Amino acid sequence: MAALLPEILYECNGQAPSPNKDFYQLIVSRSEVTLRWWKISLRSEFREARPGELKESHEDFVDDSTLHAQIGVIFGQKTLSHVMNLCRGQYDFLERLPEPLILYILTFLDLEDVAQLSQVSHTFQKICNSNKLWEHIVERSCDRVTPEMRSLADDVGWKQFFFTNKLQLQLQLRRRRKRQEEQDVFLD
Repeated sequence: MAALLPEILYECNGQAPSPNKDFYQLIVSRSEVTLRWWKISLRSEFREARPGELKESHEDFVDDSTLHAQIGVIFGQKTLSHVMNLCRGQYDFLERLPEPLILYILTFLDLEDVAQLSQVSHTFQKICNSNKLWEHIVERSCDRVTPEMRSLADDVGWKQFFFTNKLQLQLQLRRRRKRQEEQDVFLD
């Protein structure tokens, strides 16, 4: 399973809370945690300050409460908690699967499960609302999808197309046909 993990497990950037203007970067790799900082100040005592870097192994990071406090202040408690989990070896392998494979897995779920999964993380929200997934759901639930229906779904989005009732769809398809006929007459 470790082969599924990229070298960089997590990376984020941020600015220290006001009034501080310092910039920070946090990188969690497979073996270590790196915190980099750049002092940004107009005060004379910090003008010559060089960027800094602190690297710790996962084991050392788990025991470093001072660094925990600093990361909690700069990046927030959720980020600190996520980094702690990564350092303890608690990875979310499902989220690291390739998107086509996740889409394939999602096609076996009920709509209620897709709705719940979309609330798990930003990654799953993006995938659960993707046109690719909803195109498959529409194709699975309809007897046949005509080229005209496909064109309308591409325009309004497959999820919107799925949740639009049949009467509204028929009306939209009729309007679309009429516009197309008008354009054809205009072009002739």
